[in-house]
Amino acid sequence: MCITLRQFQTGAGLLNYSFKCGISQVFLIYFFRMKKTSVSSSKKSASSNKALLMKNKPVEKSKQPAKINFGGLSKEILLQMHSHMVKTRVLEERLIKIYRAGESYFWIGGPGEEAWGVPLGMLAKKGQGPEYDYLHLHYRCSPTLIAMGLDMVDSIRMMMNRATDPNTGGRNFSNHFVIPKWNIAPVTSPLEVQYPIACGTAHVQKRTGKKALTIVTGGDAGTAEGDFASALILASRKGQELPMLITVQNNKWGISTSYEGQHGETFIADRARAFNIKSQVINGNDPVEVYLTVKEDMEYIRKTGKPAFIEAMVSRLYGHSSASGANPIQNEVDPVKDFEKKLLQAGLLKESEVKELWANFEAEGVRATEIARAEGVPSADSIWDHTYKGSENADWRKF
Repeated sequence: MCITLRQFQTGAGLLNYSFKCGISQVFLIYFFRMKKTSVSSSKKSASSNKALLMKNKPVEKSKQPAKINFGGLSKEILLQMHSHMVKTRVLEERLIKIYRAGESYFWIGGPGEEAWGVPLGMLAKKGQGPEYDYLHLHYRCSPTLIAMGLDMVDSIRMMMNRATDPNTGGRNFSNHFVIPKWNIAPVTSPLEVQYPIACGTAHVQKRTGKKALTIVTGGDAGTAEGDFASALILASRKGQELPMLITVQNNKWGISTSYEGQHGETFIADRARAFNIKSQVINGNDPVEVYLTVKEDMEYIRKTGKPAFIEAMVSRLYGHSSASGANPIQNEVDPVKDFEKKLLQAGLLKESEVKELWANFEAEGVRATEIARAEGVPSADSIWDHTYKGSENADWRKF
């Protein structure tokens, strides 16, 4: 007798066949009990294995924002700093593009100093006259001025040497600002002459007694000039101390000469300590550290009338200037990207917001370039204008 596979699996055909073949009923009872036990054990084993897998399965946790120390600064201040830093970077890269397109003769600027310059501009007491802070800045000052409210178009007008440039009438290098309404003294090309000049405005403020101060910035290489040493002396004379925030942005380079081997002191700030000036060395690539330090020193100066000194270690992301190619430098810390990453990790920013911010500032830069491109350059007969106050005659041929 033949049975189908299906009959064998169900046992129906086997039962019929077994009786006909004379197999004992005891065997059949044993067979079906074993089959039932086997099925039951398989089910229990499968259930047990499933429970074990569920137990060992890693629990998926919802992404929690990273806990990052922002020094107690509010979300508003942090996002404002980030926005100014991004705007400055976009502006500087726009200026480099203008130079490479042949629409300007020279570029020098501050990519890599955003984390230093932005907090400085945010904390300065902006206004005109000795009751407000004076700023004597060097040519990497765009982050400070963006934080104070500089329009992109005015920086681009200067870069493209347009007559509409409100700073120099289109007759100076990029980032050589002068803004009287904000007490921004003319940015100079000769190195470090701004330091003793700053002592002059600080002296006026000391006599005025309005708790205002003078801020001066410069690079590490320029501190080899005698003007820098003179400023330390003038600012620190006993009983005649000046309300000055003296700062150096140390990017470890003087054009193409490395900082190493050029200084006998460990830090430039050590030279200020020799004059009993309150001095600090900070990470200038961390905007939170910069903000807190500058705020602390400004409060000290306003309270005591004495100077303070900050050496900020910063990056130089595009070399010295267009004279050295204005090409990206590898292995330098990017303060904008680093700070942005921290804000994202802390849940204070979203990726979509970051992309929108960069895109908006890029669009603003393009519009500003188009505006400046349509404007005229200075005329030859205007070369003597603004040499003296009120455009008094400066043409030696007409004296």
